[in-house]
Amino acid sequence: MLAAGGCGAGDAPAKPAEAAHHHEHVPPHGGTAVELGHEEFHIEFVLDATAGRLTAYVMDGELEQFIRIPAASFEVQAKVNGADQSLTFSPVANAATGEKAGDTSQFEASAVWLKTTTNFDATLRELTVRTQTYRAVKFNFPKGNE
Repeated sequence: MLAAGGCGAGDAPAKPAEAAHHHEHVPPHGGTAVELGHEEFHIEFVLDATAGRLTAYVMDGELEQFIRIPAASFEVQAKVNGADQSLTFSPVANAATGEKAGDTSQFEASAVWLKTTTNFDATLRELTVRTQTYRAVKFNFPKGNE
């Protein structure tokens, strides 16, 4: 007769280490994930080097849902070849999703140096997502901060 639960003598118990294993988030646009807080939210940065444009998508903690925010803009300070550079991200409207400036999850910044620089250290100066404000979030592009 089997014990309650139907486990035989040869069945191994679940390994606690598997539950504690760090899971990875996959950015939906193949970009760089930057964690805000402890997996509360993310920003995915996607580089279009040809256009010299960096697009930022504000997303949930699992990188699955877009989070609309009312920000008029936000800034990222970058260190490029030893020099400080500033990127100002402006809201992007999207008629397909109904997003508009003041209610969007997508932001863009342009700079000539983005055409030739694919690796840099940066700091998100300040961004409020829902009720939480994140300040001085350091990351590397393209590595992220996770």
